[in-house]
Amino acid sequence: MTSKIIDTDFLKKDPVFGQLSFDSHEQIVFCNDKDTGLKAIISIHNTVLGPALGGTRMWSYQSEWHALNDVLRLSRGMTYKSAITGLNLGGGKAVIIGDAKTQKNDKLMRRFGEFVNSLSGKYITAEDVGMETRDMDVIREVTPFVTGISEHKGGSGNPSPVTAYGVYMGMKAAAKYKFGSENLAGKKILVQGVGHVGETLVKYITEEGAQVIINDINESRLEELSKKYNTNVVLGNDIYNLDLDIYAPCALGATINDKSIHQLNTKVIAGAANNQLADEVKHGKMLKEKGIAYAPDFLINAGGIINVYGELKGYSKEESLKKTENIYNTTLEIFKYSDKENLTPHSAALNMAQNRIDNYKKERNS
Repeated sequence: MTSKIIDTDFLKKDPVFGQLSFDSHEQIVFCNDKDTGLKAIISIHNTVLGPALGGTRMWSYQSEWHALNDVLRLSRGMTYKSAITGLNLGGGKAVIIGDAKTQKNDKLMRRFGEFVNSLSGKYITAEDVGMETRDMDVIREVTPFVTGISEHKGGSGNPSPVTAYGVYMGMKAAAKYKFGSENLAGKKILVQGVGHVGETLVKYITEEGAQVIINDINESRLEELSKKYNTNVVLGNDIYNLDLDIYAPCALGATINDKSIHQLNTKVIAGAANNQLADEVKHGKMLKEKGIAYAPDFLINAGGIINVYGELKGYSKEESLKKTENIYNTTLEIFKYSDKENLTPHSAALNMAQNRIDNYKKERNS
């Protein structure tokens, strides 16, 4: 399925089923509360393998149509993320439309939690962009269907470090495939976006001896982390023609698009951002033609969901990390399968994930 930005006129004719990002989603819930100002969308893509688990993102979207497009793409990605990593979970996601810095408060969080609770466990929420562990604690006051709560409350805490560890494992596997060695020492790596996940990834790769360049819209944070990890800094959006070994997008999605893909001067792409390919079919093929090894984002950024799944199942932190480490093996398996079947790595990963869903459904119905 091709995912792309849709023109607004088309969206107004068919706001949900007409979206190219709509992929037989099971349920879309529009949440509106006048008293708190809450405007949110909960998207449940698929629950064949289990309840739909996926984080809530709070963002100042350009329009409600963009918010819908985003939540549809994100929830679909969660289905395949859980399936490819062997978790018995479906795919879901939620977005809250608004500025997390100025509009988020406990009353808003509780009201959102009530909407989550009304789904009776079909959707389980967690932390995403614009949200913190404390927000999950507040949501937990009104619903049990939330993960990633504070460790002192019995939860698994912030999933970002585990997400970063999974990206690190996927990056090393991609390096092994492309360069013949998983060793990142001396490799020139650009990390775009140094939030919670991006910073932890920077820590891992600098400790291994990589030559790290960081980029972010927050210049004060760039200055802080440059000193902390002794990295180079590049400002602005003119980053894609840098001579790199590895490009790690760790901010928002669609950075690999019609414009950037012609500028890319890297051998590997392995990062934490969701939906990195603006058009997953077209741009996946273009990367393959350019000889760039692309580690599918929904696979290598799955550490976070593995972490919160561990919270649901009562796994220890060590067990969750061990399961996350297996992303290395799965990434190599994807590259091997893509070469054998002459598929892009993204398509290969989707096929493997869909096969697991189809087989489970067949067994269940037999």
